[in-house]
Amino acid sequence: MNGLAQYGAYLESCISSISLDDEPKNLFDPLRYFLSLGGKRLRPILTLVSGEIFNIPKEESIHAALCIELFHNFSLIHDDIMDGAPLRRGKPTLHTKWDENIAILSGDSLFIEAYKQLTNYPDQRLPLLFKRFNETAIEVCQGQQFDMDFESLSEVSESQYIEMIRLKTSVLLGCALEFGAILGNQDEETGRNLYEFGVSLGIAFQIQDDILDLYGDPELFGKQVGGDILSNKKTLLFLKAEQLAAKTNDPRFEILIQMEAANDKIEFAKTLFEDLGAKNESLTTMNAYYNQAMGNLEQLELNGLQTGILRELANYLITRKL
Repeated sequence: MNGLAQYGAYLESCISSISLDDEPKNLFDPLRYFLSLGGKRLRPILTLVSGEIFNIPKEESIHAALCIELFHNFSLIHDDIMDGAPLRRGKPTLHTKWDENIAILSGDSLFIEAYKQLTNYPDQRLPLLFKRFNETAIEVCQGQQFDMDFESLSEVSESQYIEMIRLKTSVLLGCALEFGAILGNQDEETGRNLYEFGVSLGIAFQIQDDILDLYGDPELFGKQVGGDILSNKKTLLFLKAEQLAAKTNDPRFEILIQMEAANDKIEFAKTLFEDLGAKNESLTTMNAYYNQAMGNLEQLELNGLQTGILRELANYLITRKL
């Protein structure tokens, strides 16, 4: 999408112009470094697009968009610490390049910078923006804790997994879109439909990510495939395979869990998940959430809104090649 590149370029220029203090260097230099790593900037783009639907120019909605992006980056910094991740977007993570204490404090500062962006709306919209942002921020923390809890649980249900990704990933997309409705002084129903569109799309996108992690083309996907399988991560694909293997008394799932040879395990999982039908069932669930998102768009269109750009964006996100 050419429009994405234009929004992205505008966002990059705005992010690079965020005013950060010079001292102490070990607080602010890590932030400058992390923000320079780039990324898709999908979430703030959603805020800019949503605002424009209600005739809010990007120069006005940019502060809400930056709030979303800064918070997202704060969550990534802390996620990397908790995961012990060495790389982010191909570059050393903050706690690797500096240390964990510096990364924690720099991340906290970025969270505060996110709040500061919202203070650029000193009118009746500010309490509504704060309310939605506060609700979303705590939900993202809940989702991250659930994700960590799942690592030590022997059993995780499909509904628990969907709720985890809704909280950890999807509610921030919903918030990004609802911000545009709040800035445009829209009614509660309009804001709710935008929010639910973002949440459902986010769940579909994450399920697709689970599938791509095993079946994606590494050249197109942007990273080596199979990481989730090697760590026995409880993704939807994994959970469906576990359920289907139990129903048919297929011993291969337990064999998969015990396998250690990386390449053998990845190829074994690909074949097994297709044989069991786990891949197709995961795609069916993904499409159900995508259709839910489209239903929210249709409701907005029935109310006279022009949402073509959101429909185009949703289609772009969900057609990544397997």
